[in-house]
Amino acid sequence: MTSLYRFATVVLSGVLLVGCSSTPSADTAPRPTRSPDVSPSSSVPTSSTPTPTPTATTRTTPPDPVSMAALKAATHDGSQLRLGAVRERTSAYTSFDVSYRATTGPRSFTITGVLNVPTGRGPFPAVVLAHGYIDPAYYVRGQGMTRERGVFASRGYVALHVDYRGHAESTDDPRSDRNLRLGYSADLIAAVKALRASDVPVDADRIALMGRSMGGGVVMKALIAEPGLVRAAALWASVSSLEAQNFDQFIRPDGDSRAEALVRAHGLPEDQPAFWRAASARPYLGEITEPVLLVHGRFDDTCPPRWARATQSAMRRAGVESTLEWYDDGHAFGPAFPAAMDRTIRYFDRQLGG
Repeated sequence: MTSLYRFATVVLSGVLLVGCSSTPSADTAPRPTRSPDVSPSSSVPTSSTPTPTPTATTRTTPPDPVSMAALKAATHDGSQLRLGAVRERTSAYTSFDVSYRATTGPRSFTITGVLNVPTGRGPFPAVVLAHGYIDPAYYVRGQGMTRERGVFASRGYVALHVDYRGHAESTDDPRSDRNLRLGYSADLIAAVKALRASDVPVDADRIALMGRSMGGGVVMKALIAEPGLVRAAALWASVSSLEAQNFDQFIRPDGDSRAEALVRAHGLPEDQPAFWRAASARPYLGEITEPVLLVHGRFDDTCPPRWARATQSAMRRAGVESTLEWYDDGHAFGPAFPAAMDRTIRYFDRQLGG
């Protein structure tokens, strides 16, 4: 038998943990300033008792907890990747239910997902997948990127689909919507770290991220929060890198049930522009160190093509290596899916090397 079955036999003995678009300076987050040094006045008379010299202090205001600055300042960890039931076995790969622990500061979550492992000895390159929005009330494990997961595994990539907190059997997070789902990016960072630390036959130096729609925003924020986490990333049909635009597109017009709570907590984008910008990826794109491929359909009526152009333009101004590929398709990628997947895998092959 291949090493995969030996690997699966060992890991399956573990317990499955239970638990979806100026200048560079304009895109740079402001840095806190240091308080001036304080020293004794030279006019004070000397005496036999030395006068204590005041100590210089630095006072900084903690970032808003719902902000990119807070996500970036937090400590993220991932561990305890466990394999559960075999979902599918083909000549090219085996698919498993999985779970892992995602820890951000003092908060810890069990996150579920699906892992496809290619047939063979490995170690294999890997891609961690961030799915688009699906109502958590109806979402089921591994939903939203089944096609991508299968294609990657058939081409020799370990593919880990992340369910996010509050989805499928993952631990719920009642703060998630109010926090603009920043925790999803923490779950993605943890997935990469848990995969690296596991017994899955993965080349730890050859890991990429891919996100589609909402998942594209999740990936951008993960790259900002943890520079150097992976070797490359792909954003398919991504949401805007400005949260005010996402609010206007998806929440304001639909009478979304989250709107009232979000406005009560944070105000409307036009009334509180500083908050909404600080929670956006756009001002922080210069923190990204990995090359990024953007894939977008010319006929996308969910995430307008202008968003992809604006995000890539902002990336270029910020010095991020980026490529934008266009396809004659809509948001979900139908006829153009095979060509777009082939382009993405060739991009990862080149960036990850091996």
